[in-house]
Amino acid sequence: MSIWTAIVIIAGMMIIGAVIKSRYNAQLGYATDENGNPIGNPQREAALKREVEELRERVKVLERIATEDRDTKRLSAEIESLREK
Repeated sequence: MSIWTAIVIIAGMMIIGAVIKSRYNAQLGYATDENGNPIGNPQREAALKREVEELRERVKVLERIATEDRDTKRLSAEIESLREK
């Protein structure tokens, strides 16, 4: 086998790998931009953003519940100290 045959085989393997990767990403709903960077599934990203917003609201409610019955300043200081860690 000559060096040129090996180069052609390696290049072919790389091309086949790129095609398989593209097909797999397409099945998952991911695409790439002109630079080859992956672009996520817009429906999934919207669902994740909604979930994050819901979780933020829940955390706000929990903080409010935790601070209603106790010394607000002391508990707020504890929450801030935990955030810093």
